[in-house]
Amino acid sequence: MKVVIFGLTISSSWGNGHATLWRGLVRALARRGWTVVFFERDVSFYAGARDFFEIEGGELIFYQGWEDALPAARRHLAEADVALVSSYCPDGIATSELVLSAPRPIRVFYDLDTPVTLSALERGEATSYIGPRGLEDFDLLLSFTGGQALDRLQTNLGAMRVMPLYGHVDPAVHRPHAPKAQYRADLSYIGTFAEDRQAGVATLLLEPARQRPAQRFVIAGALYPHDFPWRENVFFVRHLPPDEHPAFYSSSRLTLNVTRRVMAEMGWCPSGRLFEAAASGVPVISDWWEGLDAFFQPGHEILVARGADDVITALDLSEAERTHIAEAARARVLDAHTSEHRAAQFETILAELKPTAAVMQA
Repeated sequence: MKVVIFGLTISSSWGNGHATLWRGLVRALARRGWTVVFFERDVSFYAGARDFFEIEGGELIFYQGWEDALPAARRHLAEADVALVSSYCPDGIATSELVLSAPRPIRVFYDLDTPVTLSALERGEATSYIGPRGLEDFDLLLSFTGGQALDRLQTNLGAMRVMPLYGHVDPAVHRPHAPKAQYRADLSYIGTFAEDRQAGVATLLLEPARQRPAQRFVIAGALYPHDFPWRENVFFVRHLPPDEHPAFYSSSRLTLNVTRRVMAEMGWCPSGRLFEAAASGVPVISDWWEGLDAFFQPGHEILVARGADDVITALDLSEAERTHIAEAARARVLDAHTSEHRAAQFETILAELKPTAAVMQA
């Protein structure tokens, strides 16, 4: 089977959460016999921090402008079984028009940013990746967010069939690693700076850092402003390549997950970082959102923080308590939330959509 993907980026993990998710899913699909072709617009800010260069058994195609991509895109779509356009694809509207005109493949839109998409539409704002007809012409809409978002996507965008395809992790990449001194932390956090996440970071990391000046806190991510309120015991890693994530997590006594406000309000939005951290064998403390307990059991597989006091309590857990939580979370991830699980779910959804696609699961 062959799938052609038009996405934001798979080649660079800098400043976005798409790349590592695509890498895990693409590798899993390849192991299951798929040929994957990924089209990515060659933009300078990703090219300057590129950390992935080829798709094993498939093809990664960079293009400068959409017109340049058209000949190869048409050729691959003529051979494809599935064509997929994702949110924040730089040429999403033009790409969708091309995909929808292709007679052979199942046509899929994958919204990796569902709360952002819905919030924009409900404010009456257009998005750069969804055209005026919405998504009614696609055979399938996949959403990174579940729950109430699925009904709202159908209502607001006219999608015929909507299914969740949640975050995941490749355990061959994210697994327990020998700690590294430069990443040592009592509490760590990986996340691109976002205004609507800053209040959570301030409450759940900066305030505990203020209260515990003798402990070490480490933030890794991109786009942090020059006036970010750093403290003497809060250290910064500007860009952390994906292959360093396991060592970063494994060097922490605890790691923090903070959800963007619009996502937390919608719920059912597990970040790929949650699964990556758990697979790396570190106990995770997260803010609360509806549906979290469908992915991890609070108090047993994950710690939930509604304020700084909860983080302080977590920092005081014994090593045995932290180890128990970390091991339980890793077991849950390996049992239910790997890239292989999502690839199998992807195949099942396609087979249910189009019975002739059942051969995909053979």
